[in-house]
Amino acid sequence: AELDGFDVAIVGAPMDDLVSDRPGARLAPRAIRGASSPPGPHLETKVDAFSELRIVDFGDAPVIPADATTSHAAIEATVGQVVAAGVLPVVLGGDHSITEPSVRAVAAARGPVGMVHFDTHTDTGTEVFGVARSHGTFIRRLVDGGQLDGARYAQIGLRGYWPGEAEFAWQAEQGITSFFMHDVRDLGIREVTRRAIEAVGPGPVYLTVDVDVLDPAFAPGTGTPEPGGMTSVDLLLAVRTVAAELDLVGADVVEVIPTTVGTNDYSALVAERVIREALTGIALRRR
Repeated sequence: AELDGFDVAIVGAPMDDLVSDRPGARLAPRAIRGASSPPGPHLETKVDAFSELRIVDFGDAPVIPADATTSHAAIEATVGQVVAAGVLPVVLGGDHSITEPSVRAVAAARGPVGMVHFDTHTDTGTEVFGVARSHGTFIRRLVDGGQLDGARYAQIGLRGYWPGEAEFAWQAEQGITSFFMHDVRDLGIREVTRRAIEAVGPGPVYLTVDVDVLDPAFAPGTGTPEPGGMTSVDLLLAVRTVAAELDLVGADVVEVIPTTVGTNDYSALVAERVIREALTGIALRRR
């Protein structure tokens, strides 16, 4: 009943137990909420998502520090409540492992989902440092579990030195579409986004944004930064375009490690704008 009449619910997932580098993303939901900006229409699209959509902050999932299994169950249950009410969940991570329970909750109601995934890394390992449940393995777990349709899944922003041949061979078998940072550089973000949308196609889609897809210049507060990344201007356009053109059934932004307080926290600030661009795209689509 408390979700009746809403279009979108914000859910916090404040856990970072499954990172492989710097911790701190458990503090992100509060920081992202604190970075929200003045109301009003988006200057480019002329749309004010907060006047066109009914948006509620549903609070944080009741995670338990140092108990990833219980925390994932709590996130899945909380997102499940949102989905059961017919409301679109937008989840504030947390480390990227939180996408696994979020997608499980959505797929339980909607069937296998497609995905657009902005990230430096594919997150398709079988294990990271010997651990099977990790922020670097959840994609493989979702595909293998049948919640995520590899043939309707596109990754954007890949670069650096991981993963290797075994992971990319598995991805090819699943029909996964990958766009590297050199594709963004050479083709431009509009063309890469167009191709990703075409690859994912009609049907329910989950959007996940790891802020490490951005160059560390734009998002210094993240656990596994990798130079050579996207600009904020490209990411914000891409996220809005994906949300406007595909049938979003859920979204998240993850891997923010707050570095300072308020609007000086660039990583939380850009994550907040990623959410706002997604909401703007959803409002444009519903028009």
